Parts: sequence; C-alpha cells; structure tokens
Amino acid sequence: MAGPGAGGLLADWGADVIKVEAPEGDPMRRLFAVLSGHGEPQSPPFDLDNRGKRSVVLDLRSEDGRRDLHDLVATADVFLTNLRPDAVERLGFGPEVLLEANERLVYAQVSGFGRTGPDAHRAGYDLGAFFARSGMASQAVPPDQPPVANAGGVGDHITGTTITAGICAALFARERSGRGQLVDTSLLRAGIYTMGWPLTIQLRYGKHLPTDPRTTVGNPLINSYEAGDGRWFWLLGLEADRHWPPLLRAIGRPELAEDERFGSAKGRRINAPALIALLDETFATADRDHWTARFDEHDVWWAPVNTLAEVVDDPQAVAAGAFVDVPEGKGSAAHRAVMTPVDFGSTPAGPRRGVPGLGEHTAEVLAEVRRQER
Repeated sequence: MAGPGAGGLLADWGADVIKVEAPEGDPMRRLFAVLSGHGEPQSPPFDLDNRGKRSVVLDLRSEDGRRDLHDLVATADVFLTNLRPDAVERLGFGPEVLLEANERLVYAQVSGFGRTGPDAHRAGYDLGAFFARSGMASQAVPPDQPPVANAGGVGDHITGTTITAGICAALFARERSGRGQLVDTSLLRAGIYTMGWPLTIQLRYGKHLPTDPRTTVGNPLINSYEAGDGRWFWLLGLEADRHWPPLLRAIGRPELAEDERFGSAKGRRINAPALIALLDETFATADRDHWTARFDEHDVWWAPVNTLAEVVDDPQAVAAGAFVDVPEGKGSAAHRAVMTPVDFGSTPAGPRRGVPGLGEHTAEVLAEVRRQER
C-alpha cells in the first residue's frame, strides 16, 4: 500500500490521480471480504489510500492495454508504481523507457528493498522489509522477548509519505530544469531512516542501547504507568532534573527530593526499579483523570496511552483536523476517515470525490487522452 498511499496523499492535495488496475482489481479491494469470509464489500484500508482517485482498468498482459498505458503516461506529470522493479521492466514500463518517451516525467518507484542488490526483486511487505529487516522489530521489545507485529500499514504510510516528498521535490526541480527524473525509495530504506537514531549509535560506537522492560528503564520519568482504573499514561520527563520537582508536587511526595536514592538523575537511574515500583504503587491509588489533572496543575508533561476507540473521540485529534468526511463514491458509501497529515494555508486539502469503483473512469480518462493526442 506504499504506492497507493502516496497517490492518496497527492489526491487529497489536489492532484488528478489515475489508479490503473488490472481487470480483477487491486487485491486490497477484497481485503475485508477475505478476512471476514463472507464477502464484506467494504475495505476501509483500501478506501483510505484510494479515495479521490479515478480508476482505470487496463489489462497490461495485452498489447492494447500496454499501448493505452503508454498513451496515458505520455500526458502525465508523474508515473508512480510499487510493482517490483523486474516486474515493471518486463511489462515495458521501466524508468529508462518512460523517461525517454517523456522527458518531463517524474518516475516514482517504490519497492521492498530498492532497485539494486541481491534482494532487489524480492517481494516485500512492510512487516518484513520495513519493520523486521530494518531492526525495528528487534528494538520494539526487550532482548528476552519475542518480536511482535506492528500495526498494519505503518511502514507503507511512512514510505508513501517519503516518496510523496521525493515526487514534490522532483516536480520543483523540473520547474527549474525542464526535465523530470527517477525518484526511488523502498520500504527498507524508509525503515532504516526511521530507525536512524539507534542505527547511528550502532554505526558510531558498534553497540546499541537495549530496549529495557518498563520496570527497569533508565529514566523513570519517561516511562508508562497504569492508573488505578486500569488506564495507562506516559510520563514525558526527558530532562530528568528539570521534571523531577514538578512530578513530586503532583503526586504529593515532596519528601522524595531528600531521598538520597533519587536526589539526582544518576541516582534515579541506578535505583530505577525501586522508583518505578514506588510510582506504580502511587498511581494505583487513583484513576487516570485524577492524575492527569494533577499533572496539568503542576506542569508535568504527559500523554494518554489511547485505545483506538479513544483516538477517534480525542478532542485534540478532532480539533487538529485528524479526521475528514469522505463523500459517497461508487466504491464506498460516505464515511468518516483519517485525514492526510498536512494542511495548507491557502490551498484546501481533502477528498474531492469518494472511493472509485473498479474501472469507473476508464472510458472517461481514455477519451481525455485521445483528445490530447489530437
């Protein structure tokens, strides 16, 4: 979904994005039908990344289908694909071919592992290429714990945002040079960049900071805690000495400032298990609303550990524009959805049309191409 996700961003930002699908359609259209086992017609992940686009069905196994796509690309500013590099080359739509035919084209390619190297043509979902191979999965849990899966589409969306930035930069460069170019990223590269901090330490010193269990984390002031009602929150006291006194005032334990175990950041690190156990015991005495009100009163930095149900009702998320109403389309009923993460001061962003039905715009788009050819 990294390529479709990038196209979804661009569609929300005002681009005319034409989604080229095989006659059987993008497999993600059928995701929930497969998962549910009873033909569920809606597929929210597909809808998120494909709303606002126009759907064209072309059979690229046929000469007519390939010719129509070449004609379509000849009129385009950007060609975006996340087929494996060898697959797109076999179809006759590699970057050398298309850039020679249209020198102003920005050719954007997303892959699992990049265009070169021993695994360039290996299939790569975000769970494998972005999450597992980048080192992220191994760092998400303490060393003695087995890796866990990340949420679906996380690596796809980060990689999609990455290629979108590259596309916009290449379009800007074209305004100066008059020429397009290849823009290339992969799930692996985006995952490694996302892991840049720990990997930079590994590169510089040949070692990494281990992922500690929450009961032994080195700075107890930047850690997760459970309130008495079972709801979790995260303390964000990154500057340990600065954030220690406000926390003591918030929990009503000023005497801990004189406790020799906890009087300095070093002492709190050495005695982290004891301090975390003490804070666990304290926070268990009242519900989260009590503690977060106290935190706000005493300028303690914190964040709730939201469930997904809490996220969609979070008043700050709503106020920040995190959600949007998508109009009805042939591919989906009107619905509330996640908004793409950038707003513009003078250029309205958001879905201009609903989710397209499979092949809904084939005749319309090809007619436009034919008019431009004349």
